[in-house]
Amino acid sequence: MQTAEDQFQFFEGVFFETLGRDVQVTEYRLLQGGSINVTVQVHTNEGKYFIKYNTRNQEGMFETEAKGLNLLREANVLRIPEVLNWGRRDGQDYLILENIEYAKPNFDYWEKLGQNLAKLHRHTNDSFGLHFDNYIGSLQQFNEPYTDWLSFFIEKRLNIQAGLAYYNDLISKDLYDKFQHFYKVLPTLLPSEAPSLIHGDLWSGNVITDDKGDPCLIDPAVYYGNREMEMAFTTLFGGFDNRFYEAYHESFPLQPRFDERIAIYNIYPLMVHVNIFGTSYLPPVLRTLNKYLN
Repeated sequence: MQTAEDQFQFFEGVFFETLGRDVQVTEYRLLQGGSINVTVQVHTNEGKYFIKYNTRNQEGMFETEAKGLNLLREANVLRIPEVLNWGRRDGQDYLILENIEYAKPNFDYWEKLGQNLAKLHRHTNDSFGLHFDNYIGSLQQFNEPYTDWLSFFIEKRLNIQAGLAYYNDLISKDLYDKFQHFYKVLPTLLPSEAPSLIHGDLWSGNVITDDKGDPCLIDPAVYYGNREMEMAFTTLFGGFDNRFYEAYHESFPLQPRFDERIAIYNIYPLMVHVNIFGTSYLPPVLRTLNKYLN
């Protein structure tokens, strides 16, 4: 077990690797975060920083997160934390970001989030996917480029998660076969759109309020996808304020009957949760598959 002294030494080593000079750590505070990494706010004689770290040794996790954050920052439409460094020290992988101080949300917080997410989604690409793979939660997310969304959605999103769940005995052979039959009806259900740059893991826990009271996005699983995938994801786990959806639709209207497709897109994040946390997330997946197969 690491002592407090070990932690101080670890943080000071991280700062030396990042800034090239000795930085005195005065205190650190554990933050509420996900189940995968330890997240801390570190106070130093040069200011506060945000560090996440783990000992899981999942190759490239923080490097690809950093690349995803930088890709979103380059779009220059929403506040994204600045990446200062990533690396490995004392058997622990780490990512160090600028510290974002919390303030009370502005009166137009949700409208700004909707309008600016619409601007992000107007950033497009020649193909769906990305030039590097990354992670969603603790699972690898494979982003081999495809020229059509339907093939990408089936092969690189649904089938990988269904196959992983079947391999780990989380779903039956019968349910795995249902997925295979479901893929055959998808062409009649999903519309075509140009690829959009999406955050990729956009639920309420990955949107924070910055020091100016504006929305800030964290913990991305970036790729170019159908923007309906992102908008469906926002409805999971509590969803966003209605003002967000109204502002988004006013800025960049979705195709008709989007609400009927939400459950289809959300099979992917739900199956990610099945593979990370267990079968309690299966019932809505089953309901959606049965709806279109019965």
